[in-house]
Amino acid sequence: MTDVDAAFARWGDHDRDDPYGVFAAAQQLGPVHRVTLGDGHSAWVIVSYDLARDALNDARFSKNMHAAFSEGTDVAEGLPGPALAKHMLAVDPPDHTRLRRLVSSEFTPRRVETLRPRVEGIVSELIDGLAAAEPGPPVDLVSSFAFPLPFTVISELLGVAPDDRTALGHELTTLLSPTPTDEAWARAKQASDAVIAMLTRLVEQKQAEPADDLVSGLLEARDEEGKLDQQELLSTIFQLIVAGHDTTTSLIGNGVVALLDHPDQLAALEADDSTTDAAIEELLRFDAPVPHATFRFASTDVEIGGVTIPRGDQVLVSLAAANRDAARFAAPDELDFSRDGPRHLAFGHGIHFCLGAPLARMEGRLALRALFDRFPELRLAVPREELRWGHGDGVVLRGLSELPVVLGPESIDG
Repeated sequence: MTDVDAAFARWGDHDRDDPYGVFAAAQQLGPVHRVTLGDGHSAWVIVSYDLARDALNDARFSKNMHAAFSEGTDVAEGLPGPALAKHMLAVDPPDHTRLRRLVSSEFTPRRVETLRPRVEGIVSELIDGLAAAEPGPPVDLVSSFAFPLPFTVISELLGVAPDDRTALGHELTTLLSPTPTDEAWARAKQASDAVIAMLTRLVEQKQAEPADDLVSGLLEARDEEGKLDQQELLSTIFQLIVAGHDTTTSLIGNGVVALLDHPDQLAALEADDSTTDAAIEELLRFDAPVPHATFRFASTDVEIGGVTIPRGDQVLVSLAAANRDAARFAAPDELDFSRDGPRHLAFGHGIHFCLGAPLARMEGRLALRALFDRFPELRLAVPREELRWGHGDGVVLRGLSELPVVLGPESIDG
């Protein structure tokens, strides 16, 4: 069995640490393939840039997984289950349009820019905490920096009390971790139940004492007849928390590793502040925090890439593979901050384009710039080959389990 055959038999779970060789091999064989996911369910995966972009904007590929379940199609429901499953990434218009409109004003570039001082403050507090740690021993950059930054920001936006964040963050990490064994599945199920209970309490607290936060705003919308039911409310809060922190955590962690792997590009970033925006876009292309867009299914027979995807079959659009498609990007496996060319698909495309993209971009820019300005000699504390991308399901979410680094001396200008 070849490497790509093995990957087709366990797609998303074959090589989480470095899937890009498999993606390239799959692209050589064709743009669309039938695969088996790690949980045993079958799906179709789209790996070319052009067809991925088309599919993301094709209404025949439905996001309404509830319809898929009711029709008995071969789609895995998984965790966290129905209570948190009716959000904007799991429905089609007009429900999608309604749900997205309820929160879109909070994530416009203009609104996000008003958050900059607070995000800068959180970044500064976290980096001061890193600097205050006992010198010498390695620091886990995921748990001490990449995770708490976006998690704190989205928690403040939603109105999650500081005393509740540690427990919620712990349960979310467990829920979003791989479940290769029965015990891991049981832990994830317990975490799912705990998250549902925590979000239900949050809603009850905001119902009793509304505040200037997004959950209070969603409650006001819920109380307007026909705007938002309880399942949609809890699902939307859950989706905003996960999308608001998990992908940015991976962006920061993946970005640090890519920069350390490419010292020439790191030097260019350190030498010129004006390269930061381009650096973030290239890092998003180079190692997309979301390797595949969230699940779709064919609402009718769809002919694409020389194959016919039957009605009801599950479809995955590989954003990470598309972003390394040699047919669209010159030298796709090279990190190059001066790159010109098509726009990456790391945030998706079409009506489901990532709502939080402006916030993720800002957090990534501020985090990486501040980190390397303060610790210009930061380096890995373990051999590169020991790093493990063990967070997430390997399909929709892929992140580092931990990132041990030696910070090195602080810059006198940091």
